[in-house]
Amino acid sequence: MTAFAAQSESKQNSIKMEELRLTSEWDKTFPKSDKVNHSKVTFPNRYGITLVADMYVPKHGTAPFPAIAVCGPFGAVKEQSSGLYAQEMAERGFVTIAFDPSFTGESGGTPRYMTSPDINTEDFSAAVDFLVTNPIVNPEAVGIIGICGWGGLAVNAASSDPRIKATVASTMYDMSRVNANGYFDSADSAEARNELRDKLAAQRTDDFRTGKPALAGGVPDVLPEDAPQFLKDYYAYYKTERGYHPRSLNSNGGRNVTSPIPWINFPLMSRAGEIENAVMIVHGEKAHSFYFGSDAYKKLTVTPGKDNNKLFMAIPGANHTDLYDRKDVIPFDAITAFFKEYLR
Repeated sequence: MTAFAAQSESKQNSIKMEELRLTSEWDKTFPKSDKVNHSKVTFPNRYGITLVADMYVPKHGTAPFPAIAVCGPFGAVKEQSSGLYAQEMAERGFVTIAFDPSFTGESGGTPRYMTSPDINTEDFSAAVDFLVTNPIVNPEAVGIIGICGWGGLAVNAASSDPRIKATVASTMYDMSRVNANGYFDSADSAEARNELRDKLAAQRTDDFRTGKPALAGGVPDVLPEDAPQFLKDYYAYYKTERGYHPRSLNSNGGRNVTSPIPWINFPLMSRAGEIENAVMIVHGEKAHSFYFGSDAYKKLTVTPGKDNNKLFMAIPGANHTDLYDRKDVIPFDAITAFFKEYLR
């Protein structure tokens, strides 16, 4: 290959970031801390999608810092729960970023409001790319936090990216399992999955005809009288001043109807048992989603020579959304101790 050809190929393979319009004002669902410095940053993932993140840097301490990338819940934006986690952990001495995933919030990617088990797992690794190359970060001390559906994605990212030295999955969903089997595995049969596939295939046809993907709808504006408790809990977060945000999918129109297609066949937890680095799963004892976290923990294996580097913590009396934003319930002291132990 000639020098010119090599240079030309290099240019073709380079990733050009999208030009995005970012919000300048503080528009979070939580108050701004005076203990950290906040800024917005952008970085590309491996598919050329530009991700936008809020970066929080401790005002005190000495670089290089340990660092944590945070995302979730599934259908939320960085101005909600993930930003609260990121700011809190920055107050505790970590450089943190809370990022919007591909196709969502201020991040790029089209069509909008789509999800992908592959691309969304890649989003975590792209955040790690940004952190390990940042001069104020210790590249050997980078971890991640995934909340709700992003908890399962965090476990998947940890199984594929050994640069992630420690992972916390908080109030996690296994999005593959819930899409393929229904809640509580109530639709775990070939017949039920094929019925779902038929509906999604028909929707694909309609979307192609109209040229615009249909939205599935977020948390309803009005709860039905027979709404299960977990839907009431979601409503209390996403539809009230507590957690509503205009860019949040769950607060508004939701994801595309066809979003479940890849999750049905994607075994998100298939390599969880091969994670050598530390993992901590935190779940509310009363959460409807508790079985996702407890079953994921059963797949983990303690790495030889790394005593007790896989942890499960059940929070007494807590429901699923309590771990979104209730700082009196989220075990930040335990999470901090975990990261300080494994991000050294």
